[in-house]
Amino acid sequence: MPTKTALSRAKTSRKTGPSRGATTKANRKASGRPSTPGLPEWNLADLYAGIDAPEVTRDLQRMDAECVAFEADYKGKLAERTAGEGGGVWLAEAVRRYETIDDVAGRLGSYAGLVHAGDSVDPAITKFYGDVSERLTNASVHLLFFALELNRVDDAVIERAMAVPELAHYRPWLEDLRKEKPYQLEDRLEQLFHEKSQTGYGAFNRLFDQTISGLRFKVAGKDLAIEPTLTLLQDRAPEKRMAAGQALAKTFKANERTFALITNTLAKDKEISDRWRGFADVADSRHLNNRVEREVVDALVGSVRAAYPKLSHRYYRLKAGWFKKKKLAHWDRNAPLPFAATGTIAWPEARQMVLSAYRGFSPEMADIAERFFTDRWIDAPVRPGKAPGAFSHPTTPSAHPYVLMNYQGKPRDVMTLAHELGHGVHQVLAAKNGALMAPTPLTLAETASVFGEMLTFKRLLAQTRSAKQRQALLAGKVEDMINTVVRQIAFYSFERAIHTERKNGELTAERIGEIWLSVQGESLGPAIDIRPGYENFWMYIPHFIHSPFYVYAYAFGDCLVNSLYAVYENAADGFAERYLAMLAAGGTRHYSELLKPFGLDAKDPKFWDGGLSVISGMIDELEAMG
Repeated sequence: MPTKTALSRAKTSRKTGPSRGATTKANRKASGRPSTPGLPEWNLADLYAGIDAPEVTRDLQRMDAECVAFEADYKGKLAERTAGEGGGVWLAEAVRRYETIDDVAGRLGSYAGLVHAGDSVDPAITKFYGDVSERLTNASVHLLFFALELNRVDDAVIERAMAVPELAHYRPWLEDLRKEKPYQLEDRLEQLFHEKSQTGYGAFNRLFDQTISGLRFKVAGKDLAIEPTLTLLQDRAPEKRMAAGQALAKTFKANERTFALITNTLAKDKEISDRWRGFADVADSRHLNNRVEREVVDALVGSVRAAYPKLSHRYYRLKAGWFKKKKLAHWDRNAPLPFAATGTIAWPEARQMVLSAYRGFSPEMADIAERFFTDRWIDAPVRPGKAPGAFSHPTTPSAHPYVLMNYQGKPRDVMTLAHELGHGVHQVLAAKNGALMAPTPLTLAETASVFGEMLTFKRLLAQTRSAKQRQALLAGKVEDMINTVVRQIAFYSFERAIHTERKNGELTAERIGEIWLSVQGESLGPAIDIRPGYENFWMYIPHFIHSPFYVYAYAFGDCLVNSLYAVYENAADGFAERYLAMLAAGGTRHYSELLKPFGLDAKDPKFWDGGLSVISGMIDELEAMG
């Protein structure tokens, strides 16, 4: 099982163009020159000046040559040379060379992926993305041996070699790598899996991206892309929410065979891989990747599902009452509250809200976040063909992260900005660990983003004097937390059911819809009226396609942040320094070790209940307001 380097990450990362003579439109997007008044577009020239820049060709050729040379210099020699005289220094130099290649690959793959995220339907950009992805895969074939051979070196030999400071620096990476040892295959099988990923899961990931970006939804006589259609579900006008919900259902229905094929194929592909590698449970490969124990995740899932009645069921009953109804149609689930402030939030105001909240916690944190605005590391406008949703992509330590958003001035968009900047700050701080040890397991990666949201929310709440606006803010935060905790655990339950049942044969779109309705009904509760058409709303969730079982990390992060924030409120002295030190550790330490300075233990069965009680307490406060 090859280690997760930039070479393997780049071709499938969602967080993560055209040749010479490409269209003006494509070159404008690739160079990052702004085109939307008032909203920033990212400047990808920090990676490369353009998709036809000579530096792209130079780095691709350099990567090819260095991968071939690396294989020639080290393949078949690791066990003997590491055990011999000066083995630690020799191996440290090998790991350094491997890391340098990884950084170049990360730059290339990130650039291609980000240009593609900016417009995934432009044929020239799609070709550029596909060509770079293929080059990365082909080059990395020459590196597959390294992790496999390293893990065949005797434990005592590796431990002795790490007595040398140069190699001891890489201890966290080597120890993580050796956790994958039981699931590795014979070298040629690993190569086959790796090469066929281009025509397997990688190809179906691309098919999903291109299909979802190309869908159009007819609302009030207009053909809309998916992002503005989903945004209408938060519109103040009930007729617009209903029209959007019905338009989504109609277009999803017309495309259900394609999405069912993608889902079935990828679930089968994962089942084959898991079976050959010897993973016992459908989610075990994700747990290994996250460096989290299965029992910890099971405890989280069990606690959240047990809390559905006192969280989502109770809140949606309360929300229906605010609308003077017994039940809300599913398209009204995220409707703005009748007593919430109207109007949109301009980009400068959103920027100020988030940066002032960050600065109140830590000037260093705010200074890092501010660079995303001043240096154009953010792409904010909605554009045809642009990837839906939001992300912060770390790129590679020799560069910097980039944030993608689809900003439309909603209060939730401000929280999304706070969320993604939390990721961005984390990625900047962790970059000092280098390409191999900067990446953070998803469980802790989501902690930084959710903490950024909490800082912003608490500041806004403290500044609000109107009782009704305070109620609206509190309700909005509860909805966000339900979407982060309850909804994501329901997603996880859905994925588990799909992947488990797929072992027995293909699932029809109708059967997938039945499973979706079952988990959604359980999590949303009786106050949400699930109307016909909702059975196909599983189709647009990208995490199911790009990162199976990723979703529980959101709930992990949210519950963890609730506990972390309570520590901050009770003992603020020195907290910011400890918090930033935790983020700066990147992937060098296990999450349990990083939480010790805060007195937190996620293995404690009561830990998750404490995080959930924060949400429940906010609902108590809302009920008391009437």
